[in-house]
Amino acid sequence: MQAVFNGKARDFLRGLIVAVVAGLFLTLSGAFGTGAAPFWPRLAYWIGLMLAGSLWGHICGAWTARRIDVDTRPWTAIAIETLIISGPLTLLVWAVTGSMLEGAMRPLAHLPYFLFPVTLITALLCVLNVFLGRERPVETHASAPGAAPARFLKRLPAKLRGARLIAVQAEDHYLRLHTDRGSDLILMRLADALSELEGLEGAQTHRSWWVARDAVAAVARGDGRAALTLNGDIIAPVSRRYARALREAGWW
Repeated sequence: MQAVFNGKARDFLRGLIVAVVAGLFLTLSGAFGTGAAPFWPRLAYWIGLMLAGSLWGHICGAWTARRIDVDTRPWTAIAIETLIISGPLTLLVWAVTGSMLEGAMRPLAHLPYFLFPVTLITALLCVLNVFLGRERPVETHASAPGAAPARFLKRLPAKLRGARLIAVQAEDHYLRLHTDRGSDLILMRLADALSELEGLEGAQTHRSWWVARDAVAAVARGDGRAALTLNGDIIAPVSRRYARALREAGWW
């Protein structure tokens, strides 16, 4: 759980850093006609807007990730995030621009003029966040001799107790446990399961899959993607986000 929490915190922090850097660039360049405003109000304006946009974008990104496979459809995710972020953010920019830089609210008729620059900046930041988010997969390690077995094995349903765990697949709010005795569902999130899988050697190959390393029978590659054939003819996808790290770790 700690590793998953750290990963989410790292993503959030990265988004804030990108927002601050973008705010500094927009301030120094006097982007979109703001160069005539004094430096410090301009800095507060851009940094404030970028941070507000980052927070709103983080919320929208989490919503999108639950509905779209960002690993295999990054541009679709970027397009949807850009659309749902830009609308409310355009209203905020319209309201803040007049009050912070001009001393008075702009007329409502000026609102459409903010849509293009807000959408453009939002799209660029979404691209950066999606592609910078390609990170190393969560890996789990075999227990030392004599150590307690992985805690996750206690969650196997009665009919699968003692079975060899091959893979764990997320299905909505459930996990499908693939074993050498068949499969079954339990109510749990993969994010919570990953910490309990420590003690079994394996790795997250995809946002919704964990695979036991000794269960890999073959690897298929094509069109820039990879898939693992596991014992029992189970096919586990490998996301582009994790492919390089898994290859470097010797998975194929």
